[in-house]
Amino acid sequence: MRFLTRSLIALLLAALSFSALAYAGYTMFTAIQSRAEVTGGPGQGARERVFTVRALTVAPDEVTPVLSAFGEVRTRRSLELRAPVGGQVLEVASGFEDGADVGEGQLLFRIDPADAEAALALAQSDLARAEAELRDATRALDLAGEDVAAAEAQLDLRVRALDRRRGLADRGVATEAALEEAELALSSARQAAVGRRQAEAQAIARRDQAESALERQRITLSEAERRLSDTSVYASFNGTLADVSLTEGGIVNTNEQLGRIIDPDLLEVSVRVSTAQYLRLIDEDGRLLNSDAEVALEVAGFEITSPGRVVRASATVEQGQGGRQLFVELVAPRGFRPGDFVTVRLNEPALQDVALLPATAVSATGTVLVINEDNRLSAAPVTVLRRQGDNVLIDASALAGQEIVREIGPSLGTGILVRPQRETATGEVVQEPPEMVTLDPERRARLIAQIEGNTRMPEPVRARMLAQLSEESVPASMLERLESGNVGGGGMGGRLPGGG
Repeated sequence: MRFLTRSLIALLLAALSFSALAYAGYTMFTAIQSRAEVTGGPGQGARERVFTVRALTVAPDEVTPVLSAFGEVRTRRSLELRAPVGGQVLEVASGFEDGADVGEGQLLFRIDPADAEAALALAQSDLARAEAELRDATRALDLAGEDVAAAEAQLDLRVRALDRRRGLADRGVATEAALEEAELALSSARQAAVGRRQAEAQAIARRDQAESALERQRITLSEAERRLSDTSVYASFNGTLADVSLTEGGIVNTNEQLGRIIDPDLLEVSVRVSTAQYLRLIDEDGRLLNSDAEVALEVAGFEITSPGRVVRASATVEQGQGGRQLFVELVAPRGFRPGDFVTVRLNEPALQDVALLPATAVSATGTVLVINEDNRLSAAPVTVLRRQGDNVLIDASALAGQEIVREIGPSLGTGILVRPQRETATGEVVQEPPEMVTLDPERRARLIAQIEGNTRMPEPVRARMLAQLSEESVPASMLERLESGNVGGGGMGGRLPGGG
């Protein structure tokens, strides 16, 4: 019994040893077979590795480069609301608060006009007094003129009397005493005329002073009326209130800022660009081009956009700043507010014979990998004209119609064999048309009978396959699956083989 047990154990160990040897031999055989598949068999070189790459065709076209920059929205028209006069605020318009809309000519607030009314009344009283003074001065001047006329008439009489006395004295009729008396009377008449003219001059000066005083009082009255009108503040244009700091009953000082009115329909963006970018936006005479622009504001995952146009450039460069400052007018400013930080996309002059490529298609050395007719790669230098986000604009005149690698990886280089997966410039895969096979009548009838006899096939799939078999040409992939028997209800998944 012990001998039999030991014999069985020996047979079991021998069987296990043979099994282990067989497994080791099978492992060695499969390893040698795999190596032979990779190396191409004993005595042959290593099989060349083929890389699958995404390819696109370079198509030169006219492209308008877009310059992206950041800027700040600001208003083109605003008004600071300041207190023209000091005093207590008696009235504040309803809705006078931040964000409220106001219309042109609307009353905003009113300051106590008592002091202004009193000053106006005093100015009116002083004006009346100045007018009365002017009337008195005018009447005095008229009287002084009459006195001068009378004195001059009396002087003329004295002159004629003296001439008559002299004539009598020459004939010996008048005495020397009478002649001297006439001369004294003429001297007195001259002195009286001088005194009357002096009085007239004083009357003229009085009238001039009265006119000047009247003009000053009129100015004072106008100032008083203006100060009275300044106690009521009105909106000068349609807009929106901002920075309001005013309450009814409060005391304000002269020229104290109480708020602002902003015109929300007249907005612009202040954007700073580099000097090189600025040079691309001016013409040969140095004038700024009327470039179109798009202003975008991202809000909670959404983007508010507005068309715009470049209207002017800053005349100076601020200290410590570089580049140039441009101003872009918003054409449709709905949704934008002063102070928004926005993205501005400026359209540069169009470029000819250029191509827009992904930035991954150009290496750090400025080359692209061209796919030759034998699907091997070769490097070609390109000139990068612009960089726009994840894309680049290159001079495509030398690469027109050639296929290049869309994404250059570290394992790709000159001479590498590739399998191109063709795509458009936007990344869409170019679908290759399926291979079509023309069926003879016997083969077509056999395949139709095979489909009709398949009970596991869903009815919609059966109807589509029969309709496709009724056509003149059938996809080769569909025929392969039908003839291999790989057609059933579960395997098809409701989809027509061959993409039908």
